[in-house]
Amino acid sequence: MIAVAPPSFRRERALIKRGVWPVAGCDEAGRGPLAGPVVAAAVVLDPKRIPKGIDDSKRLTPERREELFEEICLTASFAVASASPARIDRDNILRASLWALARAVHALPEMPKHVFVDGRDPLDVPCDCAAVIGGDGLVVSIAAASIIAKVTRDRLMCALAQDCPGYGFESHKGYSVPEHLEALDRLGPTVHHRRFFAPVVTARERHQATTIEGGSLTIETQLSVEIATPG
Repeated sequence: MIAVAPPSFRRERALIKRGVWPVAGCDEAGRGPLAGPVVAAAVVLDPKRIPKGIDDSKRLTPERREELFEEICLTASFAVASASPARIDRDNILRASLWALARAVHALPEMPKHVFVDGRDPLDVPCDCAAVIGGDGLVVSIAAASIIAKVTRDRLMCALAQDCPGYGFESHKGYSVPEHLEALDRLGPTVHHRRFFAPVVTARERHQATTIEGGSLTIETQLSVEIATPG
């Protein structure tokens, strides 16, 4: 097994030495699922109080993510924003994700002087922004943001599971796993599903055909909620 080095504060420290501060890290959670929002976070770590063990959220257990989430919230400045399924349907998942990431930066208590964001695309923000491919495994501020985004989204999906029993949102968080696909086939899409993702399209068409054959018409309404919360 090859050991993977944890993300470091090297890039942030180099900027601080040049007098550039605050420096934020940004990441999102939920680009791939069939249901639920994409959630973005921006985090400005306190250089003197960086919680130990921060890593790419995908490398951490759910229990460790929860622990680090609480530590980051207590020691750092942060903000969270989300793009609803309606915005994802309208703009596409990439544009909706970038919009949510930029909104999270704008929601920080103080606008940073520099932002590191995970991925290939810089953000539309009024400060310098560097996109870092694989950044959640390289830049500790991005890794911290990945934890905030992931835990926040997981909690939102558990709340949605209470409103939409039978889909298993509390376990798969909206991702395209067999349990979710079976529920889509059996129950049809909810208002929380992304209407233009292929499995959702297939399930909707199947259920619309069944409805027409049964001689009734169902009208769906969709309520979209987008959040931006300063830390």
